[in-house]
Amino acid sequence: MRITELLKRESIELGAALTSKEDAINRLTGLMEAGGRLYDRAGYKEGILAREAQGSTAVGDGIAIPHAKVAAVKEPGLAALTVPAGVDYDAFDGSLANLLFMIAAPAEGADVHLEALARLSTLLMTPGFKDNLIHAKDKDEFLRIIDEAENVKYGAAQQERDTQGSESVNGSREAVESGRKTGTGYRLLAVTACPTGIAHTYMAAENLENTARTMGIALKAETDGSGGAQNVLTREEIAQAEAVIVAADREIEMARFDGKPVLQVPVADGIHKANELIEKAVSGQAPVYHHAGGGDNASASAGSGDSVGRRIYKHLMNGVSHMLPFVIGGGLLIALAFLFDDYSIDPSNFGKNTPLAAYLKTIGEQAFGMMLPVLSGYIAMSIGDRPGLAVGFVSGMVAKMGMTFASPDGGAVNAGFLGALFAGFAGGYLVVGLRKVFSKLPKSLEGIKPVLLYPVLGILLGAVVTTFINPYMGMINDGLTNFLNGMGGASRIVLGMILGGMMSIDMGGPFNKASYVFGTAQLAEGNFEVMAAVMAGGMVPPIAIGLCTVLFKKKFTRKECQSGIVNFIMGLSFITEGAIPFAASDPLRIIPSCAAGAAAAGGLSMAFGCTLRAPHGGIFVLPTIGNPAGYLLAVMIGAAVGCGILGLLKKELREEER
Repeated sequence: MRITELLKRESIELGAALTSKEDAINRLTGLMEAGGRLYDRAGYKEGILAREAQGSTAVGDGIAIPHAKVAAVKEPGLAALTVPAGVDYDAFDGSLANLLFMIAAPAEGADVHLEALARLSTLLMTPGFKDNLIHAKDKDEFLRIIDEAENVKYGAAQQERDTQGSESVNGSREAVESGRKTGTGYRLLAVTACPTGIAHTYMAAENLENTARTMGIALKAETDGSGGAQNVLTREEIAQAEAVIVAADREIEMARFDGKPVLQVPVADGIHKANELIEKAVSGQAPVYHHAGGGDNASASAGSGDSVGRRIYKHLMNGVSHMLPFVIGGGLLIALAFLFDDYSIDPSNFGKNTPLAAYLKTIGEQAFGMMLPVLSGYIAMSIGDRPGLAVGFVSGMVAKMGMTFASPDGGAVNAGFLGALFAGFAGGYLVVGLRKVFSKLPKSLEGIKPVLLYPVLGILLGAVVTTFINPYMGMINDGLTNFLNGMGGASRIVLGMILGGMMSIDMGGPFNKASYVFGTAQLAEGNFEVMAAVMAGGMVPPIAIGLCTVLFKKKFTRKECQSGIVNFIMGLSFITEGAIPFAASDPLRIIPSCAAGAAAAGGLSMAFGCTLRAPHGGIFVLPTIGNPAGYLLAVMIGAAVGCGILGLLKKELREEER
């Protein structure tokens, strides 16, 4: 598949005048929809915004490549936009974006489009290509420039693939690479990988290769993209290379680099700092990578320089991110069980009185019950690599069961969330300690470490440590539960305000995650009021902004007013991230206003005695909420407070700015 097969004329706009990043996203999603690539424009835009929340897709030098791989995409496609005057797209180098390509990839299905997307990402790093596109006189010339550039770089290999139809873009790259080798192979190697594996992966690889070529250095780059690893490094190449540059934002296979000098950096550095990375690699400044052992994928970044607090946060977030699907899926099924049950049949068995309710609640309980072991397991894996997974899972189960030495069958204490949290960190660091101990064993015993020594000793020691600490975690957990249950009206309202406000401070960041995780932990303990306050606070920011764009239209651009309507839907669905584009464009006014509204909603939810058994869902789980009328009122008042404050703080725009 060629690039121009993905880019229809209806999805190209030349010479646009844009005022903001939000304006650019709206224009590009409209072009994508005009090309017939989408099932749902709003759903696709939500995916684009979620990707932007992780970091701007502007790659500097006037280029931006927003992209999303979501179910709202009907078929793979591209949209293109040239902005001669430029638009601020939050580029790292402060440059305005003049050329924007938006990528749409379906969540499932064949990945035949990935070759073309990889080529586009590669061509954008070619000198002169961008400027030629920006100055294209019409759409036909724009498409012709792309076609000609693709023919020049991939022509011979493309003709062969068009007839045989099986090789990837990197097949031609390997042919080109053969001319870059020294007599003994490649001097440097690189691996690039971004979370989506669509654009930045290939741009980083191309930039590293191009930069190395200008420096007279032979470099080969492996791309770990959405379609799998391509241009894969061989054992011989790794053995002969001086150093390896790993520019990746997700885990890749690291065991093969054991004993080699390795630089581990974000994928963006491969795009923006290629010269610096190559100079550091060839000057001997790269630290020697020592794999954790057992031939598994390393999860830690050697020589990354992260602080202790940052590393702990990363380990915790690895556990939380894997835990949330179990929490959300199980929690919603449990909530549905209560919705479909008949309380009058047997109040003591509410949730399982009818066959449908019993089925839903049983499945939900099983999924929800996996929350603690999964949290513990993936924290341990983040610390101790794959051997830590089993140790963390079992330690988390020991915490969940509440085992003590006096009561090995469990049930003696309620270690709960805190116990599983401790078990994950303890299990991970136990594996790290075992590695150091086992490193002194003869090489002939290397093979039994991952299949015997780590599982047996790790699981046993992890269980012993967790069993020992369970009573103390139980005391803390019970104390916290008693404290919450013993809170009076005023103090519970204050708690609700704090949790609600935290949901809006960074809208998906550490404060938001801390509040949400606390809510889910209390949900497991039966404190349903806390989860209700947390969700109320998370629903407010997008709704408040949407309301403000309706009531104070003169204070927003025309495109922002159109986006405000979408924010109502996102807020009602408990997608706080819908407020991020507005907050990014005007943080000093948006964030305090939304935080005040969210705090009001959380406090009122507590004051009205609202309860929530589901950890997600927004208005769609309203029937399962205790005091639904009070809950809706709390959210509405919170949104009104946020809207009112924002309306006072925002200034009216001049007519030409709207």
